[in-house]
Order: sequence, then structure tokens, then C-alpha cells
Amino acid sequence: MSDTGYRATPLAGGVGSEIAGLDIQSEIPDQTAAELRALWLEHGMLYFRGMGTSPEVQLHLSRCFGDLEAHPIPKFRHPDWPELILLTNQDGPTSPVYDFGDGTAIHGRIPWHIDLAFKTTPNAGALLRMVRKTKDGGQTGWLDAAKAYDTLPDTTKARIDNLEAVYLFRAGLEEMRFSAPEGVRLDARKDSYPHFPPVANPLVWNHPATGRRVLNLSLLNIDGVLGLARADGDALIEELVEHIADPAFSYVHQWQENDMVLWDNRRMMHCTLGHPVDQVRVVHRTTIAGSVAMGRELASSELEEMA
Repeated sequence: MSDTGYRATPLAGGVGSEIAGLDIQSEIPDQTAAELRALWLEHGMLYFRGMGTSPEVQLHLSRCFGDLEAHPIPKFRHPDWPELILLTNQDGPTSPVYDFGDGTAIHGRIPWHIDLAFKTTPNAGALLRMVRKTKDGGQTGWLDAAKAYDTLPDTTKARIDNLEAVYLFRAGLEEMRFSAPEGVRLDARKDSYPHFPPVANPLVWNHPATGRRVLNLSLLNIDGVLGLARADGDALIEELVEHIADPAFSYVHQWQENDMVLWDNRRMMHCTLGHPVDQVRVVHRTTIAGSVAMGRELASSELEEMA
């Protein structure tokens, strides 16, 4: 237990930690904020059970971990709190809807990814608050990509340590090249998004705050490996995908309303399992700005070499 009365308890399975007994209804002392930042970097993910009682509380806690930034796509910004991202289907689907084989129309399913993997500078982190949960589905998972890297064979580490991978913005699961869920898209949405040029990011990067090596394998966005023939790069990615499937690296959260979960986006991948489109889910999210560029924009000639 800390000097200020809260305690941190590792979650079952060893991924993440739960923070209990923390008073976030009033000003958080600087010492407590510094301790929370240290726990965030140590564990990669922190769970605050039932503490997210308002947008103001969420924003107050989020600012302990860095500057906040608005979503790069304006339609996802909350109309009253621009630093909050509003993730909901309350007024209809905001992302593609799929049938994954059982006849249920599912909204909001997103496979393992890091946020802004399709840009050169990823977010430092994010904090989700469950405002309204669904009766069915709606879980969120986190995967510790530092732990996944640590457990790779030394021979694999040597193969991948200096490689770059190509990452692309993707708006639909059918655009994924690796581990795409098998489903049929039910809607004919034609959303408009900004143009994001292809980027090259390290396949393994050094965490800018801790120095830990992290396997950068955002499945939603990864397209191939630079410097390898397409078939060889694809085989390597598939090998890494099989490795991270070990449940020892992941935690899946069963939400209750007012739960909040904070994660380190430079270390933890996350996924959403989706929920029936006829059930309303409301989530507020804050994003902690990143300040360290991990990659670079790709020249068109480099993409042509991969074809």
C-alpha cells in the first residue's frame, strides 16, 4: 500500500495491475501522480474499478500521465469535451458491421493493434471509461508486447531486431493482410477519412521511457517487412502472430459501468471483441500524446520493391 492509502495488485495472469483505494474525486497530489506514472510504466496497464464517475474525473486522472490530444479524425471527438473521444453506436453504427458466422450483426470488433500504428509517432497511452455497457459482448483485451518479445527465442530476436515493417491505415477488417477475422461485412458504409501515407516502423522498438524491447506487431495495420521478399516477410509475420497468440501475454476485461483502464500504447496492444449492433455501448476515451517518433514515412519506391 502506498503512503497515500491506495494499493496496486497485479491482475490474475500477470498482465496489468488493479489500483484500489485511490481518491480521484479531489486533486491528486504530485507524489501520487508520480507513483501512478511509475506503476503505469512498470505494469503497462492499470485498472481502476468503478472509479470513472464523470468525464471530469476521467480527464483529471488522465492528465497525471501527460498531455492529452484530440483524435485525428474529428467525427470521433466528444462535442462537449474535445479531449474525450466518444465511442458509441447510440445514433447508429460508427464503424463497419460484420456477421462472424452465427447470424449476429457485430459492431466495433477491432483485432490486436496499437493506436496510430499507421503514423510515425504513436500515442503514449490512453484511458477508457465505460459509460454504458452492453448486455452481450463488448470486452476489451490488452496484450503485453514487451513480455511477448522477452519470450522469443534468441535466434528470432536476432532475425527481427533491426527490421522495419510497413504499416497502413485501414478502415475495415477485410483490408487486413494477417489474422483477419472470418466474417461477412453487412453494411455498405463509405466513410471518408484523411489520407495517411504509408510508414515504416521498427518491428521491434525500444520503449522511450523504460528502454524495454517491444514487439511492434499491430495486426490491424501491418502490411509487410522491408528488405525481405514478400513471401519471406509474410512467413516471418505469421510466425510472430502465432507467438503472440499465447494467452499468457494477454488480459481480457469484462466491463462494468464506471470502470476505467489505462494502458501504455508503446508497449500494450489492445483489441475490442465487438457487440451486437442493436445493443448500445458508450465509451469515453482520453489519449495521452506521444512525443517520440518511432518510424518514418515511406518513399513510394520502397513500397514498389515489396510488391
